[in-house]
Amino acid sequence: MTVPPGERQARPRDHHRAGSPAPAPLGPAPVPPATVPPAPVDPAEREHLLRGHHPDPHAILGPHGSTIRVLRPYALAVELTGPALPGGSPLPLEPEGDGIFVARLPDGTQAARLDYRVTARYANGEHTTADGYRLAPSLSVAALAALGEGRCARLWEVLGARSVTLEGMTGVAFSVWAPHAAGVTVTGDFAQWSGRTFPMRQLDGGVWEVLVPSAQPGELYKFHIHGHDGQVHEKADPLARDTEVPPRTASRIAAPATHEWSDSAWLAARARTDWTREPISIYEVHAASWSRELAEGAATFRDLADVLVPYARARGFTHIEFLPLAGHPFGGSWGYQVTSYYAPTARHGTADDLRYLIDACHAAGIGVILDWVPAHFPRDEWALARFDGTTLYEHPDPQRGEHPDWGTYIFDWSKPQVRNFLISSALYWIDEFHIDGLRVDAVASMLYLDYSRPPGGWTPNELGGRENLEAVEFLSELTSSVQHHAPGCLTIAEDSTSWPGVTRSVRLGGLGFTFKWNMRWMNDALRYHARSPEHRAYHHNEVTFSLMSSLTEQYVLPLGHDEVVHGKGTLWSRATGPASQRAATVRSLLASMWAHPGKKLLFMGQEFAQTAEWSEMRGLDWFEISTGSADSSLHRGIQLLVGDLNHLYRHLPALSRSEGAPESFAWIDAADSRNSVVSFLRASEENLLACITNHGGTDLAHYRVGLPRPGQWNEVLNTAAREYGGSGKGNLGRTEAFPTPWHGHQACAVITIPALTTMWFAWAGPDTDG
Repeated sequence: MTVPPGERQARPRDHHRAGSPAPAPLGPAPVPPATVPPAPVDPAEREHLLRGHHPDPHAILGPHGSTIRVLRPYALAVELTGPALPGGSPLPLEPEGDGIFVARLPDGTQAARLDYRVTARYANGEHTTADGYRLAPSLSVAALAALGEGRCARLWEVLGARSVTLEGMTGVAFSVWAPHAAGVTVTGDFAQWSGRTFPMRQLDGGVWEVLVPSAQPGELYKFHIHGHDGQVHEKADPLARDTEVPPRTASRIAAPATHEWSDSAWLAARARTDWTREPISIYEVHAASWSRELAEGAATFRDLADVLVPYARARGFTHIEFLPLAGHPFGGSWGYQVTSYYAPTARHGTADDLRYLIDACHAAGIGVILDWVPAHFPRDEWALARFDGTTLYEHPDPQRGEHPDWGTYIFDWSKPQVRNFLISSALYWIDEFHIDGLRVDAVASMLYLDYSRPPGGWTPNELGGRENLEAVEFLSELTSSVQHHAPGCLTIAEDSTSWPGVTRSVRLGGLGFTFKWNMRWMNDALRYHARSPEHRAYHHNEVTFSLMSSLTEQYVLPLGHDEVVHGKGTLWSRATGPASQRAATVRSLLASMWAHPGKKLLFMGQEFAQTAEWSEMRGLDWFEISTGSADSSLHRGIQLLVGDLNHLYRHLPALSRSEGAPESFAWIDAADSRNSVVSFLRASEENLLACITNHGGTDLAHYRVGLPRPGQWNEVLNTAAREYGGSGKGNLGRTEAFPTPWHGHQACAVITIPALTTMWFAWAGPDTDG
């Protein structure tokens, strides 16, 4: 990074401590006579420097007048080298004690004009580097102003560890926001982890900065924060773009990206697409446990690209949604305890490895959605928690800043810098990794002040309500920023509440999300399909209610990861009866889901109805579809069905093209609870589809169903087909509708619909036989 011509650089803040002179300003001081040695460092200033409390160490270190001071703890001797030195010979520095060394240049030479290097000799060798303390700050006034106002969209280019070239000097500029700290020092491999060598200066807005010429990409580092609480906190970099592999916690100076993207056509098409009118079928994946090799740590993102992408493409999924890939220390959190909001987890390779995976998805016509967690963050002492000895990132009120369910802290969305940190994180994943969408985790917990809190455990907002107005403002800003920055990029809310207008435009008073998870549908569907078929007649509303309200928002129907863990069972184990009945139940549920308005989401393993609950400690139970057993053929049949459902979903516009419009859905019969049959129409300009499900346990051989048009209706899907493991009963691929009114429609047909079966019929025309 170079400073643009004419861009004024920031200057350190003008701190003055009582009882001691203010630190000297940057730049050359008046040249003293050569025979008069410069005054020693004020004892109080020296003490602040050595303790890491000095707000402007550059006022002491580096060149000032005819003096150059450096801080090299544990060095045995230090000298300056360089052809521009007076006499052209190395110039020894005199020790002033405690690792401070000073050179007094002869003949009034202006130290600030010299291009010199500092060579320090230690017990184990020598180390030569340029002197970053001779330079002005690497951050501009404009950048600091934008950061202070919370409008720095590309925050990762301002804070963190950045490779720079400044006034001809190359190195790594470190900068961190810690406004209440008494002092900050960066330490790492480049400083032998001394914690003293590179104290940072405080700039406007509470940003601390220093340039370290000797630092290199790949080296590890942390910040020593001398907190407002009087404690020294060793912290990872909140803006780190690379980290150690957990459980180690240091940040790593990121290497420049080398991946050459090949998805420009994909990104251009994405920006032109109205995704509410397109088929979206999402395969939700926990990257660390999709395969045994990943679960055992023997595979990388690149390896995953070679197997996951062709598998998802063969099943017909349009998108892969990854559980959080940001850095997280505890694998058992599945990524939801994020500590590195700008760094991919190092468990599966490098950032370029992840770019390779995403590029491979795009090349296969598959979008990538990232699960993203702005609702809370863990209490790990080395991460964001109490970052500068105060509640910096978290809300100071425990009723708003601590989550009772997860034992985590909650972000303070009232601070512009915190909102900026999170929104810039979202844009970082979109910009740097070409993510196509963000699934925003735990939105429900953000929207309400009383979420999971007992009476008396929360305080109403200034209007007297339970709504978290700060979170609403943040979410609206988030969705607006993503829409502006990356048209066509999705934002998906995991929201289980009845908050109105989650997918309504911000301009019209909504939150502005593209889609919202339909948790009511999920809970009703899983509860209903866990009932014995003979009992379902008494719970018919569980498969009709969500259809009644399907047009109120733009929905995703999720059968996600939370529903296959912690004793909840799986699609297979929830179903009742022998294996053949369980398989029929799963097939019927999935086909009715694909017919239901809303985009689709399946967590990995559910596409073949894995029997056992998912565990992040092992790979999926792929053996269930690879043996020659009868049960294995049933699981393979479900896998085949999912591929066919996705194929039909892509090629029948009635299922997606007019979604959300009143004309896209109409009931045939919602009230046949006696037979446990639900039937409805899906329509678009291109085609018309009748979707009929027999949720009961009895075959219906002469079932009369109303249809809007007479003529031939082709049976385009039958979940009882033999290739799916069913009985093979059906209608020989077609049925004829006669102009006899039924169910409020002008025609009707008599069909056979087996027990636990979903069928789709597509209207073929008034008289296809001629």
